Amino acid sequence: MTQIVLASQSSGRAAMLRAAGIAFEATAAHVDEEALTAGLVAAGQTARNIADALAEAKAIKISSRLPGVTVIGADSTLALADGTMLAKPESPDEAADHLRRMAGTRHKLFSAVVAARDGAPVWRAIGEARLWMRPLSDAFIADYVAQHWDSIRWTVGCYEIEGAGVQLFDRVEGDPWTIIGMPMLPLMAWLRATGLAPQ
Repeated sequence: MTQIVLASQSSGRAAMLRAAGIAFEATAAHVDEEALTAGLVAAGQTARNIADALAEAKAIKISSRLPGVTVIGADSTLALADGTMLAKPESPDEAADHLRRMAGTRHKLFSAVVAARDGAPVWRAIGEARLWMRPLSDAFIADYVAQHWDSIRWTVGCYEIEGAGVQLFDRVEGDPWTIIGMPMLPLMAWLRATGLAPQ
């Protein structure tokens, strides 16, 4: 077993770690994100705190059964200007609706990463990005969803900004790793500090 496990099957997060030269294994945490999110929303938690709580839940679940292994959990949440949070779309129609709601407006994306060992969190960081989506026609949205549904269905916001999703935006503020799904710069600094990445 490697020293690091990514508690996620996100291709974007795995690609970021691989590109950074980090040796790891990936496994799905199988956390009931929908139920956990609903409870946190009912408790009045912010999108930022929900991303953090989901990342922690994933890391803890896997690390509790892998003694001595560092487990990295990550999650992202999206909040519209009015505070409404959007989850991953469950259908192409819902993806199109999400894009219509974001088109021509700014939203915030929070990406949290939590490291856990032996069932307890040992480190965390949260990145924030602001994204201005350009106005989108219904025809563009329909074509975009039809072409990219198989990949955007797994993403909050229905975009993969590292690919065709870059077409959706006029402006972004925040590092690209946060937008893809994990704040890599603080994570890499922590991995170096703990001897899990080269100095």
